Amino acid sequence: MGPAEPAGRVAASGGPLSAGRGAAHVGVPVAAGDAGAGRLVATGRPGPGPDRGAAAPGLLSAPTRGAAGAAAPGDARSTGGGALAKAAAVTAGLTAAGALFGLVRDQTIAHLFGAGHDSDAFLIAWTVPEMASTLLIEDAMALLMVPAFSHALARRAASRAGLTRKEARAQDPVRLLVGATLPRLLVLLAAVASVLIVAAPLVVGVLAPGLPDPGLAVECTRWTALTVLSFGVAGYFSAALRAHRSFVPPAAIYVSYNVGIIGTMVALHALWGVRAAAAGVAVGGVLMVLVQLPAFIRNVGFGPHRAKGAPRSQRDRDRPTLIAFGVIAPVIFFAVFRQSQVLVERFLAAGLPPGAISHLNYAQKVAQMPMVLSLMICTVTFPVVAQAMAGGEREKARRRVEQDLALASLAVLMGTALVIGYAPQIIEVLFERGAFTHVDTEATASVMRLYGLGLLGHCLVGALSRPFFSTARPIWFPALAMGAGLLVNIVAGAFAVGWWGTYGIAAANAAGISTTAALLLTGLGSRIIAIQVRRVVTSIGRLSVAALAACATGWIAGPMIPDPLVSAALGCLLVPAMFGATGMAIRALEVTALPGQLAQLTAHLTSQLTQRFRNVR
Repeated sequence: MGPAEPAGRVAASGGPLSAGRGAAHVGVPVAAGDAGAGRLVATGRPGPGPDRGAAAPGLLSAPTRGAAGAAAPGDARSTGGGALAKAAAVTAGLTAAGALFGLVRDQTIAHLFGAGHDSDAFLIAWTVPEMASTLLIEDAMALLMVPAFSHALARRAASRAGLTRKEARAQDPVRLLVGATLPRLLVLLAAVASVLIVAAPLVVGVLAPGLPDPGLAVECTRWTALTVLSFGVAGYFSAALRAHRSFVPPAAIYVSYNVGIIGTMVALHALWGVRAAAAGVAVGGVLMVLVQLPAFIRNVGFGPHRAKGAPRSQRDRDRPTLIAFGVIAPVIFFAVFRQSQVLVERFLAAGLPPGAISHLNYAQKVAQMPMVLSLMICTVTFPVVAQAMAGGEREKARRRVEQDLALASLAVLMGTALVIGYAPQIIEVLFERGAFTHVDTEATASVMRLYGLGLLGHCLVGALSRPFFSTARPIWFPALAMGAGLLVNIVAGAFAVGWWGTYGIAAANAAGISTTAALLLTGLGSRIIAIQVRRVVTSIGRLSVAALAACATGWIAGPMIPDPLVSAALGCLLVPAMFGATGMAIRALEVTALPGQLAQLTAHLTSQLTQRFRNVR
């Protein structure tokens, strides 16, 4: 299973079908010497698909400051806590909508094409947008361009005094930045997309060398290769808009993406078959750009390549530097290694009977739902950790990280118990219709249960990577740990696939990601934040016992009710109840404290709603 998709990249996510993920967006400090030096810009990490998300990018950001310490004026709107909370609420709503459309997308693919040769060919082609989304929308692009635009906004605020409107526009650092970077980016992305289109047979041969008939996969890959250009532009727009405190258009990209895929499939599947799904990916990528274009023109604009009269030193300052690339290099490697889990799975499954890749894909997308939901906790609190690290408040950061690990583990383990215990019922309700048969349901459910064993590892990797990347200097340890886990995944998968087929691939995935989680957990204290590893492990161990009891209860009770929908619905009540009862019995602190925390949250929300109602009156 790959990383969680960004908001909307849940098992029912909004972005490409990748299993997530991906690494969290890191807080990158403003370069010294620029106005606003030392101010941290923190961005949250969805990726495409009903798969891999994690929460919506840019959920919270610290305002960029000018030289005088005031919020940067102009396009970078000053945003208070209330405005950020409102933006976070709207972003969360659009994220949920993207996840819902992502689930409809997967259900439509399963209904129209089932789990066979056609869907396998399409999923191989979908590897291209999965990788592109990780680099061009989520991690690399955001980590490079959000700080670059923030620096430009700070310089704009400091340099406008005494200039006429025409002079300010001609020497606008934001427009200079766009003029210096966007044309080059378009040329580079267009060249890469062209190479992928021409080299599609080679790409398919590398990704799935055992595929019996690669012709269909090659055609689909040529369609999906177009997303390299559209995703790159969409990611650039998203980074610029977040830096300008415009959150809604970037949060809407996965809704538009999935609407494009669904609409194209429904309209053209009878004529083009599974090629319609590949064409839909290309259409969805274009819609991701178009949904942000008006806001980009309004807030950012398209600047000249060179500004007459602007000193060359100023123009050079507005371009990304090698230092910026050095800062994000560890994140790029971490994200690529994490996303490579999907490549390994499809490479190993290509030689198995038709439908194997599809079974892995559907199992992966549904299994990662609990992980995505649990990581939303860490995504929301990540700016707190990043700002505490920037301010030298190590103890505050330690407490926040330990609390996040405990809450995220509680959420993911409760979800894991439900996913494993009611796997057949969940898959039957979601997918068993049309070309997706009961045999496909049984195979997918069995694979999903094995994927479930690695959900805690995926959750911990997502939670632990954030504090690693909250420092001002490049940290290579997460990338190395992810590489070690990937190596375990490759070796174990290559050995197990011959014996157990798709089950061996899923088990190897769980082993690899758990290895990475263990390395990150033990390495965080000695390198970044001195968390109490023994206390964290003990806490997770108690929660695991509660999850095991809840899972066993669901496994036994699920088949007793013939109707899968009724059975799964009751499971949503039975599993949490057993989890909570067991947690209380063994004195798992997170479970015993949960009722009080929920009561406090309810009281807070009630107070807010009452106050708002009074204001309305």
